[in-house]
Amino acid sequence: PTTVVWSANLMMESYAATQFGIAAYRKCSSGSGYPNISLSAPLPGIPKPVFAAVDGHEQCETKITTLENGLKVASQNKFGQFCTVGILVNSGSRHETKYPSGIAHFLEKLAFSSTAQYGSKDEILLTLEKHGGICDCQASRDTTMYAVSAEVKGLDTVVSLLSDAVLQPRLLDEEIEMTRMAVRFELEDLSMRPDPEPLLTEMIHAAAYRGNTVGLPRFCPVESVEKIDKKLLHTYLQSYYCPERMVLAGVGIEHEQLVACARKYLLNVKPVWGASTPTNVDLSVAQYTGGIVRVSIFPFLDVLCIIYACFVLQEDDFIPFAVLNMMMGGGGSFSAGGPGKGMFTRLYLNVLNRHHWMYNATSYHHSYEDTGLLCIHASADPRQVREMVEIITREFIQMAGTAGEMELERAKTQLKSMLMMNLESRPVIFEDVGRQVLATGKRKLPHELCDLISNVTASDIKRVTTKMLCSKPAVAALGDLTEMPSYEHIQAALSSKDGHLPRMYRLFR
Repeated sequence: PTTVVWSANLMMESYAATQFGIAAYRKCSSGSGYPNISLSAPLPGIPKPVFAAVDGHEQCETKITTLENGLKVASQNKFGQFCTVGILVNSGSRHETKYPSGIAHFLEKLAFSSTAQYGSKDEILLTLEKHGGICDCQASRDTTMYAVSAEVKGLDTVVSLLSDAVLQPRLLDEEIEMTRMAVRFELEDLSMRPDPEPLLTEMIHAAAYRGNTVGLPRFCPVESVEKIDKKLLHTYLQSYYCPERMVLAGVGIEHEQLVACARKYLLNVKPVWGASTPTNVDLSVAQYTGGIVRVSIFPFLDVLCIIYACFVLQEDDFIPFAVLNMMMGGGGSFSAGGPGKGMFTRLYLNVLNRHHWMYNATSYHHSYEDTGLLCIHASADPRQVREMVEIITREFIQMAGTAGEMELERAKTQLKSMLMMNLESRPVIFEDVGRQVLATGKRKLPHELCDLISNVTASDIKRVTTKMLCSKPAVAALGDLTEMPSYEHIQAALSSKDGHLPRMYRLFR
């Protein structure tokens, strides 16, 4: 170790003497063999640095331009060598009312396959590799997102590739057949994986919006796999993949450059399926039904999810719902950590800390353009499912009480912290920009959202909670359901003052 330190010091001395001259070196050195270079004052002989300056909101402003064909171009500058650019389409499983379910799932798997310009997916990946890029496609219930992250200097190639992937896919028979195999494998894996969350999410939406919009399956059902072919995909694309329903979003690039590329590759391009016909678009509004979906698998574990839905047509309901969700918090019984991990949230204090036999109790919410869901997901041993249901119903009833000042401030601070931490990531900023512009035509900046969070009061929480509890519950139950209470008993417990289930009397157990 002594030899390493001596060598490092010798290198520093040599560097100082070479770069700044013998006089400067002697001035900074004590002469004892160890340089005495100040860490708080600039080195002598170095010119004063000139830093880049930004004025006002230029550093955080999201710029939006609408092209002549209706396509929106949105960008957020973020200095760096790489950028994230993508096309978001207002299309997802909720729009498949007139079609066999699973088209969005198929398009997700077929994304970035062969196109008019590229003969195969390998060619696309090789092109991106030249610019250090990667690509991905994700289809949700209301949005399909094609995204590429690459070096800024490859922007022209990236936008050209995105245009080709979205508007000029070949959809060859062998590609569709490979997609059928991939979908079948994913469906088999979904029912066998130890983590029940994806399956439970499907069940939640099916129970809350039975047979309509966001309640339609996100994963392709087995019976639809053989029905989906090239002709059906082109019919769907003709209705939903039109410029008015698209946003080209970019993070880390100049807005003028992105607009120029959009005009070059997305303005006068005729899609492979012909002219778009947006008149066939399904504009149904989500209809909350409530109800229960039960699946008897995973015999070693009982997983329950009780949810409520509330229409969030009013914009001022969204932020209080997010704060309420943060206030409920929760997590797994084996989580470790302090206040930053949410150990002071209600589901930790009232549920996990008091009932050691519960494996999990977590609150989360799903938000869409016309509706929203607040869920509590709980799991325990099947023999204690009745007690678990009663504990969760009690937590829902207690939501309607007045929130404490410290509890509310902690939830708001944690929500703001999570928001700002997530927006440190370039892909997250890209998705935020694209989704907001696609849904509302504009973007609320982080400081605006933080101001809205700060303005939430206890009366706002009580207002949205009361509004939510007026609707029927939606229940999803997975596992050994022998001891599971009936839906009517759960509904009665949620209508009571204390959340207790009606008593059951049995002659034999």
